Amino acid sequence: MAQASSLLFVLGSIVAALAFAAHVGHAVLLANGRRLAVLAPAGPVPAFASGGVTGSFVTARAAAATGRPGVAGASPLSRAAWGAAALAFALLLASLVVRGIAVGRGPYGNLYEFSSAFATSMLGGYLYLARRYAIRALGLVPTGVALAMLLYASSLPGDIEPLVPALQNAPLLTIHVGLAVISYGIFATAFAAGVGYLVQGTQDRVAWLPSHKTLDEAAYRAVIIAFPIFATMIVLGSWWASIAWSRYWGWDPKETSALVTWLIYAVYLHARNQRRWAGRPAALLLVIGFGMVLVTYSGSLWFTGLHAYSGL
Repeated sequence: MAQASSLLFVLGSIVAALAFAAHVGHAVLLANGRRLAVLAPAGPVPAFASGGVTGSFVTARAAAATGRPGVAGASPLSRAAWGAAALAFALLLASLVVRGIAVGRGPYGNLYEFSSAFATSMLGGYLYLARRYAIRALGLVPTGVALAMLLYASSLPGDIEPLVPALQNAPLLTIHVGLAVISYGIFATAFAAGVGYLVQGTQDRVAWLPSHKTLDEAAYRAVIIAFPIFATMIVLGSWWASIAWSRYWGWDPKETSALVTWLIYAVYLHARNQRRWAGRPAALLLVIGFGMVLVTYSGSLWFTGLHAYSGL
């Protein structure tokens, strides 16, 4: 089963690369379509804008021609990009399930498994939120970060080895680390929306991107979902620490970075509802917060601590 999991991982990584390329192409087509529409001479609304002609790419050009800002639109690659991301997610999720069956626990026992799960969660978080909000034009960000994580995971040893005694708690390992990767993946989509907001500003400077209001709402919704999951992960981690190391909290580098990450997103939730901090400052907190997510993910690689087992 380990070989089947590895094969699914390779296939999922290849499809993820195609999904990233398709999302880049989708963004380029949207940008070019908007530019052509904006540069078109003033005059009557063209047929494609009045409904005489239909098509996904035409929709974006129609929105530009009719002067409706903040519409993400679609392109001929929109469905292909979405489908490739969904297929990559399905393949990688299947890889994790098969790996979990092979090891008899959650597939999070080493950095290879953890990184694979992180990338899968990024794709899943993006797919879920993109169905509710018109943010496919930003899909190149979460799919690109997920692809980078998959490439990194492919460079790590994927051998199945016995866990050290402190990690031999299958229920807590499965739930605790599972909650971590789910929240990390959803935070990645909030990060993409935050970057888009910083680019857009309140004036919606880039016509083919989603409006700043859409980006703000998508980011807020992502954090609302991920924040309690992340908090539950910290609580369960503290409980597990009392079992494994006889203390609930020891200011281990991993614990400290997780606490800082939680505090940043707590500040974001407060700031987003304050007039002085809403908008750009809140979006900057999303970027800083995801930076801390990456520090929390990789902290054991740079700092010594009790979480250094198997690179976790």
